[in-house]
Order: sequence, then structure tokens, then C-alpha cells
Amino acid sequence: MARLKVFPQRAQERESGKSHKTSWGKDVSASLVVFLVALPLCMGIAIASGVSPVKGLVTGVIGGLVVGALSGSPLQVSGPAAGLAVIIFELVREHGMAALAPVLMLAGVMQLVAGMLKTGRFFRAISPEVIHGMLAGIGVLIVIQQFHVVLDRTPKASGPKNIVAMGEAVFGGLFPLNGSAEEWAALVGVTTIAVMLLWEKLRPASMKLIPGALLGIAAGTALAQGMHLGVKRVSVPSNLGEMVTLPTWSSFSMHGFGEMSWSAMLTAALALAFIASAETLLSAAAVEAMQTRVRTDYDKELAAQGVGNLLCGVLGALPMTGVIVRSSANVHAGAESRRSTMLHGVWIVLTLSALPFVLRMVPMASLAGVLLVVGVKLVKPSDVLRLKRFGWAPVAVYLASLITIVATNLLTGVMVGVGLSLLSLLWRVTHVEARLEEQEGEAQVHLAGVGTFFSIPKIASVLDAIDAAAPVRIHTAELRFIDHSVLELIESWVERRQQNGGVVVVEMEQLHRRFVTPVSRVA
Repeated sequence: MARLKVFPQRAQERESGKSHKTSWGKDVSASLVVFLVALPLCMGIAIASGVSPVKGLVTGVIGGLVVGALSGSPLQVSGPAAGLAVIIFELVREHGMAALAPVLMLAGVMQLVAGMLKTGRFFRAISPEVIHGMLAGIGVLIVIQQFHVVLDRTPKASGPKNIVAMGEAVFGGLFPLNGSAEEWAALVGVTTIAVMLLWEKLRPASMKLIPGALLGIAAGTALAQGMHLGVKRVSVPSNLGEMVTLPTWSSFSMHGFGEMSWSAMLTAALALAFIASAETLLSAAAVEAMQTRVRTDYDKELAAQGVGNLLCGVLGALPMTGVIVRSSANVHAGAESRRSTMLHGVWIVLTLSALPFVLRMVPMASLAGVLLVVGVKLVKPSDVLRLKRFGWAPVAVYLASLITIVATNLLTGVMVGVGLSLLSLLWRVTHVEARLEEQEGEAQVHLAGVGTFFSIPKIASVLDAIDAAAPVRIHTAELRFIDHSVLELIESWVERRQQNGGVVVVEMEQLHRRFVTPVSRVA
């Protein structure tokens, strides 16, 4: 009997050990998949941000090792995001790299404080049409910007200028075909895109976890190396120490970040923190919906992102968010815990320290090709169709956000979208329909929607238009809400009408339960 008591315990221990080993195996396998997805995206997003590719890789390391350890969403992967590339590109172009560190550190502190104050859930309170419009606008900007990088050209400063310059690039660099440098770079970029798209369409189920971006870049690199093409390639420092740039005290002086004022710096940091937090927490919500293994602590995740961005600012890297593409790859690869996210950061470190010469072979046009595909995927016509189910107002907000982002900048576009959403909400909560119909000699007044003091002019104009001799019936069954101001308007109008000998029936029974003192003349 003694053996029977000990045996289940040992069996349980062996089973637990087996489960632990299985969990480790799944996490290691998933981390390799995430690493292969993250490597080209980290470098490509850095290029789209107008900085060295290594800056994106450093952010990927911090997102894996630091944020992965602290994250409130254990299966979410953090790193440089396409959604922030537009902001960073404009910031670096206008104020130089010196401004990036203090802005990013301030944004990290804001996120950390917001997480500690438990405001994570409020960052998710953004209307879907604004989010979809923001992502679509970012996608358009990435496409028109990286179009120039595919040709080994430098992108212009704004969306409209990039669009105008696209025609010049096509007819001044590509055509007529004469073997120019732009044509060879375009060949590398098109090869990368073609391999990516073909792999997504034709890859066997057994190899679904191998990312097309990696194969596309491998094909573009092989083409450039095999044909000895004189295209621009990735620049990577020879050692890890050269990959980080620590800020100095002068970075925080007015001279350090150029002509950028403290108010401008705070505004940029606030915009960065807001958009990064919103994107992170929306991604975390999507990751939670994908699986049932772990739950998300949104406040903890927001604080972890703040620590990560603060450290990115200290080390001179790019800002980070939780990123859905890498997180989705992590979940679908079978990750069981945060170990997968952390290990993918380890693999990036090993690549930077042991294989920098491989990264230096990668053509810039090949990375730009990857980003072109990413940008196109951000613009989803299906989003418009889904929004259309709820009327044209969400579609209008979506298009306004998209167009404003492309025409001006990301922050302005988001603010326009949020403003229009609030106006749409205000209209819905204050809108009332008041129509007058005549039926069998009786004036029928139909009220629908929300009856508040905003509604008084419209309702009063309908009531005043009724013929003095006609009997009146007022229908309120379709009113979702009616406040005291509208009640008083109807009461006083009914009283005057009846004093003049008129017949009025007000059907308002459904409102008796909402008010202590009901309308005095109710049929």
C-alpha cells in the first residue's frame, strides 16, 4: 500500500516534467519562427523611419528581452511598428536624431505612469473607424514612401510630395530602360515581392510557419550578390557597442535637439505615447482573442511598454509597440509562455554579434519591397464594407482619417478622426425626428430618437405648423429618451391648444416609469 501512495506522486512529477519539457520545446520552436518574421521587419521599419536598420534591431532586442519579461500580455511580441514609422520619419527629418532620444524617453515615462494609474482600458476606447483609417493611412504612406526606396532613391518629406515624385521616378529613373541603377534596384525589389506573394499562395501546409518576407529577402540578396549589382545595402556596425547611442545632457538642451521647443517635444512625446499605447493594447486584445492559454493585464502591458520605450530612448533605438504580425506568428507557432518572446530577442542578439556580415549583404530595395507588401496589406477594402453595415457615417470618418493622414501627418489625421467620431456620437445622442402627417382629418405628430433641449426648435416648429382646427395625436413610442425640457414644451403646447378648444391626445404611457411626475394630459 505504501508503494501505491508513492507511485501516483512520482507519476505526477514525471508528467509535470514532461509537460515542462514540452512547453520549453514549443517556446523555443515558436521563438525561432518569430525571430525569422521579426528580423526583416525590424530592419525594414527602421528604413521606413529614416534611420539605420540596426536601430530597429536594437528595439527588437529590447522588446524581446525586457518587455517580454515584464509584459502583461505574455504571448504578445513587441518591437518597431509600421504605425510609428511615419511619426519618427517626420521627427528625424525636421529635428534630427538628437531629438528622438528625449522624445522617446518622455513617451516611455508617460506610458509607464499611465500603466501605474491603471488607465490601460481607456486607451482601447477609440472608435474602430478611426483605427482602421489610421492603419490604412499609414499603409498608403508606407507604400508611396518605400516606392522611392525600392528605386534606391530618397523619400520626400510628405505624402503629397512623394505622390508627385512617383511620376518623376518612373519616367526619370525606370523609363526608358537603359540599365540605370534605379532599374537594377527595382529588379531586386520586384523579385523580393514576387517571392513573398508566391510563397504565401503556394507554400505547403507543412511549411506554413516559414515567413515569406525572409525568403523574399533571401532571393533579393542572392540576386544582388550573384549579379554583383551596385545597389545600396544595409549598413550594420561591426560590434554591439557601436549599435547603441547613449544620450548626453546636451540632448536635452535647446541646442541638443535643434530648434524643437520644449512644448513641441512634449507634444511629440504625447502623440507617440498615445498612438503606441492604442496600437499595443488593440494588438493585445487581438492576441487574447486568438488563444485561451493566457489572459492579458492591460495596465501591466502598458507599463511594460513604457519601460521598453524609456530604455529604447536611452539606447538611441526606435520606439516600440505590441505588433500583431509577430504576435500572431507567435501564437500560431504554439508558444506557451513569455519565454518565446524573450528567446526571439536572444536570437536577434546572436545574429547581430555573430553574423553582421550577412546583414550587410541585404539590399535596401529588398527590405523596401517587404514594406511595400506590409503597407498594401494595411489598406483593407473589407474594413469599409464592414463599417458600411452601420451606415455612411463610420465610412466618412474612416476616409477622412485616411486622407488627412496622407495629406498632413499621422497625429492630425487621428485627431480629425476622433473629432468626427465625437461629432457623430453627439449627433446620435441628440438627434430627434419630428414629422407631421394627416390621417382621416387628424394631425399625426411622430417623434423618434432622443428628445432633449437640443430638440426643442425642431419639435416646436412641427407643433406650430399644425392647423388650429385639427384634432392632434402625438406619438412618442419611438423616443428612446425624453428630458424635462421637451416634456414641458409638450405640456405647455397641449395646455394652450386645449384652452382654445382643441382636441389633443398624447400617447406617452411608456414614459410613466421614467418620470416621477408624468405629463398631466396623457391619453
